[in-house]
Amino acid sequence: MQYYPFDSRNPIYRDKLGALAEGETLRLKLLLHKDARVHNAYLKLRNDSCEAVRELRLNASGWLDEYRFYEGEITLGEGLYWYQFRYTSDYGDFCVSKTDTSLGIVSGDGGWWQLTVYDRSFKTPDWLDGGIIYQIFPDRFFSSGEKKQNVPEDRYICKDWYKQPEYRQIPEKCTLGNDYYGGDFKGIEEKLPYLKSLGVNCIYLNPIFEAHSNHRYNTADYMKTDPSLGTQEELVSLIKAAKKQGIYLVLDGVFSHTGDDSIYFNSKHRYSGEGAANSESSPYRSWYKFGNYPTGYACWWGVPSLPETEENDLSFSDFITGENGVIRYWLKKGIKGWRLDVADELPDEFLDKIRLAVKAEDENNYLLGEVWEDATNKISYGSRRRFLRGRQLDSVMNYPFANAIVDFVKNGNSQGLLNTVLNILENYPPQAVKLLMNHIGTHDTARILTVLASDMSNTGDRKWQSEQYLSNEQYEKGVKLLKLAAVLQFTLPGVPSVYYGDEAGLAGYGDPFCRAGYPWGRENQELVSFYKSLGQFRRSSAAFASGDFVPVYADNAVFAFIRKKGGNTVLTAVNAGNSPAEIPVPKEYANAKSVFGNKAENCRLKINSYDFAVLNI
Repeated sequence: MQYYPFDSRNPIYRDKLGALAEGETLRLKLLLHKDARVHNAYLKLRNDSCEAVRELRLNASGWLDEYRFYEGEITLGEGLYWYQFRYTSDYGDFCVSKTDTSLGIVSGDGGWWQLTVYDRSFKTPDWLDGGIIYQIFPDRFFSSGEKKQNVPEDRYICKDWYKQPEYRQIPEKCTLGNDYYGGDFKGIEEKLPYLKSLGVNCIYLNPIFEAHSNHRYNTADYMKTDPSLGTQEELVSLIKAAKKQGIYLVLDGVFSHTGDDSIYFNSKHRYSGEGAANSESSPYRSWYKFGNYPTGYACWWGVPSLPETEENDLSFSDFITGENGVIRYWLKKGIKGWRLDVADELPDEFLDKIRLAVKAEDENNYLLGEVWEDATNKISYGSRRRFLRGRQLDSVMNYPFANAIVDFVKNGNSQGLLNTVLNILENYPPQAVKLLMNHIGTHDTARILTVLASDMSNTGDRKWQSEQYLSNEQYEKGVKLLKLAAVLQFTLPGVPSVYYGDEAGLAGYGDPFCRAGYPWGRENQELVSFYKSLGQFRRSSAAFASGDFVPVYADNAVFAFIRKKGGNTVLTAVNAGNSPAEIPVPKEYANAKSVFGNKAENCRLKINSYDFAVLNI
């Protein structure tokens, strides 16, 4: 039998898989054939914070067939590390380096394996482990119909809940971002029983603070709820009612920028005080990055209405993270955590302070960050970030999973999905893995139904998108594929996040078409029932609360895996191909109960095309 010289995901080569706690000892083994005529073997190790490479000589040990092991131990402090191997022989010096997967090959000098070492005190809350997140764009979920007070007169109130959101910037009152549909806190409170029926135990709300666009990512006042959504008292009522249902609320924190039309910047003179754009003596002047005052200021991604903040300005950081700051003020009102908008654009020092503020109120509060790439090796602000090493975020939005799930469901790329899942499990601390926000659609992306049913490689501008509707055939295809994606989303490591309306069959391209009103009375009831069944099963099985992930099969557009914890084990198998498939399953599943799809027979599982099976022991 032929073996690889190293595999970072195989316990034959690594006695501990995945990220390590600081001070934890790791034993590594290199495996080389006797005909390599090895003299000495070495581990090459580099701390990401410097270029220096140190070598540790490995000791020759036991044999595996005609292959010999060379092994050594390392104990490291918190940080990000990279490693390879080197050996000398009768034939010269050779490197063992990483391929595109976890496997090592003998080469001149190739890739390096990553080793994440996190703070030994890193703890994350347990209440969301095994749970379900439901994301709500507040203006578009449900309206109580109650009249609101102090709503600015320059807002367009849409009377037709089912109308397509406005996509144009035209010289009229109803423009992009200025059409309000009336969703509110009381409306969400009315629908709590529905969310409970989906198995939801966490509501993530897009921004709810006073702002002058319906998306509210242009904050006007962090200390006030937006009048269109309701009063602070109504928010607190929602928080308390949700808690009685076993549901907690997480708010969206947008701190990398504010709105120009805000109490802090006040470029439109809406507010009576002096904002940073009105006077150089304004108390908010140091919060912003001015060049030529007052018009030359840094703005988020070049958008003038979103002036960037100077997060490390002591006045600003204290306002956000101080004892009486924004973070702690709303936590005291009963919310259970924060999702940080563009977390990778916030400086490390500011993130450190945010974590301290969040955990000062309760160590079980949840701190989630928006990071679109692998959060353990992301580079921004010109340096490697340390989001998940224990002093900043609890976890992140899991865009790598989302992209890989879509690729698998649409294209049958089972190996790509497996490699993505194992990469995350290898690089991320387990404390972060259990709380990953596993979304397949958000307010920033096209509706998942549209993504799965359409050719997304050829989308036009907003006008073109406004004119596109799924045919009946496309819609049926999208629903079928959405079920496959949802099964994966609900059973892979992490926490599934349902974007409001996805479970009811909402379609649409990107902003603003992905932000239409929830289709109350027009739901795809069959799809809603499916999500309820999926959610209830997830919440009933302990296998999904930090359960181990064991690959079973990844080939021919079929992806199968096991989740297990204690005596609870669940096997999920999904066929994204257009032909029926049959795969082998472990013998313990011979008599397993079928939750969805076929049962196994004689240790074989048949799965129809574009179908799935979930087996429970």
